Amino acid sequence: MTATAATELERRTRSKVFWRIIPLCFVLYVISYINRACIGYAALQMNQDLGLTSQAFGFAAGIFFIGYFLFEVPSNLALARFGPRIWIARILVTWGIVAILTGFINATWQLYTLRFLLGVAEAGFFPGIIIYLTYWFRAREQATTVAWFVAAIPVSYLLGAPLSTWLMQSMDHLAGLRGWRWMMIVEGVPAVLGGIVAYFMLTNRPEEAKWLKDDERDWLTGELAAEQARNTNVKHLSAFRALADPGVLYLAAIYFVYQCGSLGIGYWMPQIFKNLSSSLSDFQVGLMSMAPYAFATVVMVLWSMSSDRANERRMHSATPLLVAAIALSFAGVVTTGLSGVILVSAALAGLYAFKAPFWALPSLFLSRSSAAVSIAAINSIGNLGGFAGPYAIGVIKDRTGSATTGLLILAGLLFVAFAMTMFARLTEGPSKAA
Repeated sequence: MTATAATELERRTRSKVFWRIIPLCFVLYVISYINRACIGYAALQMNQDLGLTSQAFGFAAGIFFIGYFLFEVPSNLALARFGPRIWIARILVTWGIVAILTGFINATWQLYTLRFLLGVAEAGFFPGIIIYLTYWFRAREQATTVAWFVAAIPVSYLLGAPLSTWLMQSMDHLAGLRGWRWMMIVEGVPAVLGGIVAYFMLTNRPEEAKWLKDDERDWLTGELAAEQARNTNVKHLSAFRALADPGVLYLAAIYFVYQCGSLGIGYWMPQIFKNLSSSLSDFQVGLMSMAPYAFATVVMVLWSMSSDRANERRMHSATPLLVAAIALSFAGVVTTGLSGVILVSAALAGLYAFKAPFWALPSLFLSRSSAAVSIAAINSIGNLGGFAGPYAIGVIKDRTGSATTGLLILAGLLFVAFAMTMFARLTEGPSKAA
């Protein structure tokens, strides 16, 4: 095969794989995050209807991650057993059902229960997709590939903000139900439908891809096998050893601190923006919330492309954390007008730019099979920060009447995460860091 023909084969195969897998995974993750984060907008009506204090709301927002934590690793082990196609479809259908049921709650304990079950249902989805992408994309493409997938998070807020608040406002009291209930019900349906689509559209591995030509399938499987064979410095760990590996635990600690800041902002931002001007309607709050996420999406993709071009992960993971910490520090003090929006936008841009380079770190010291469990463990442990961050802000807001102190504490934690990432000796494997 000539060099020109080989280049054309590579281009054609990569293009087919990208457009077959990434758009579908992207849409599914948008659905996931809209279901997960819509509680932030529901709070604009729900807190009063159910008599929730700020602390109770923070607990409801965060208990999702307790269920997520407990079932993340078992879910990923089940994914390895049953295959991504079946298991990801199962995840989507069950979380869609739970999301719909949330629209019918009448008591705080019911909210807590269904938020916990939503975490149980969704556990394994994100790390499962991250591992799934390694079946189809080479390491040199992983940061950008993951970025296009993870871009679904800010895009979900970008779309979810006006959609959620519009549903709440336009359907309020329709058939005797408050708008936030209709929002929960309507936004749960796409998850069920997405599960059905995933079952028929996802292909477990390249060897099974009938939508690739023979030469394309052979090129892709050969490239991935050769890359794995060349990577002689990685560790091959059993499931239990991977969970106890110091490098895995070190990255989990970084991700825990990161999630405290990221989700602390995400769940509370609608209420933060509402406080900027009490004259804003719920829908206007949703529109205002779009700008930071639009900015964060663009920055995240460009930063991840830079990481792949430079083939560098540590600085591309650490620098955004520093930017987010500085912006969040000022946001905790300047919480009015355009300045507040700009600072929150900068903080979110840093938080999301961190994600894709960070998820390329485990492959630096773990084999693909070991990374499957390890990424689930990192995500599982780290996501406990999704409980700690929102809950801490709720407690502080109840006691002080302001979220400012909570934001400053989260900023301090992001400085810690920055330092931990900077001083991780990744050239020798994170297990030797710390």
